[in-house]
Amino acid sequence: MVSSEPNTATAGRPKGRSAVAVPELVSQARSGSPRAVARLITLVEEASPLLREVMREIAAHTGSATGRARIVGLTGSPGVGKSTSTSALVTEMRKQDLRVAVLAVDPSSPFSGGALLGDRVRMSDHATDPGVYIRSMASRGHLGGLSWSTPQALRVLDAAGFDVILVETVGVGQSEVEVAGLADTTIVLLAPGMGDGIQAAKAGILEIGDIYVVNKADREGAHQVQRDLRGMIALSDSSGRGDHAWKRPILATVAQQGTGVPEVVTAIEEHHRFLVESGELARRRGRRARVEVEEIALGELRRRWGAVSGRGDLEALAARVAAGELDPYAAADELLGNQV
Repeated sequence: MVSSEPNTATAGRPKGRSAVAVPELVSQARSGSPRAVARLITLVEEASPLLREVMREIAAHTGSATGRARIVGLTGSPGVGKSTSTSALVTEMRKQDLRVAVLAVDPSSPFSGGALLGDRVRMSDHATDPGVYIRSMASRGHLGGLSWSTPQALRVLDAAGFDVILVETVGVGQSEVEVAGLADTTIVLLAPGMGDGIQAAKAGILEIGDIYVVNKADREGAHQVQRDLRGMIALSDSSGRGDHAWKRPILATVAQQGTGVPEVVTAIEEHHRFLVESGELARRRGRRARVEVEEIALGELRRRWGAVSGRGDLEALAARVAAGELDPYAAADELLGNQV
């Protein structure tokens, strides 16, 4: 079901929204209410004062103990068919009776700050399916292809009991590797005519992909893309990734027709089994949690430094550094000392 909750900027929000009972919302979300899920993610996007309470309430329903969602990231250059592929994957997964959530990170609107919502339009086939939840989130200028609030939104969807969460990124080329840090399985999409193998290597996709999919395989040049990928992956494995037992598959699809999509779902399942049996899943999720904690801590530090800047401390220290009276490390120590 497509989220009915808007996800624009915080300006103009009714103040009554802050009176929401978080425990009740979490209970409703776990009972399958898409509206409750939407409201929780909106609290995440708005960096609401209630966010700490939201995370505290859902903590017991996430993680290795009870959290069960498999997080699959889809990345690739604009035009390779990410949204069409995502929709086709949802269709195939629903045949297995899996509850699926889609988090589509859109470029921000220059006017509202909200997502452009193109992915919702392309995934309209699933809009009335109660086993599917689709949410567009604005990247709001955040590099890496993901919104800063994506990790917390994933926690909400995990707590809500979804079996699979598909994270589709905006498609911003070389900056888009960030999705690999959030996903259990990262799918890299390519298509013939979208650039040569050298460009693919420059974009860093050889380091982040667990599964490679050449979409639009009915077009001329698709087999050449597959051959180039095989060569580059073999070279990459021999120079640093050869110790990985997982052999990264290169699959071909025509997502618009559903051709090759069942094989992609099978590869996702096989990779998940590999992650569990090898212990890599626990390691990846541990790294993910560490980065999430660091980002929250850094955000809090920036907030405190903002308060310092408001008092003029930071400007005064910056002036002394610029004048050569103080080195930047000593200035940073003094700034931190003011916060302890």
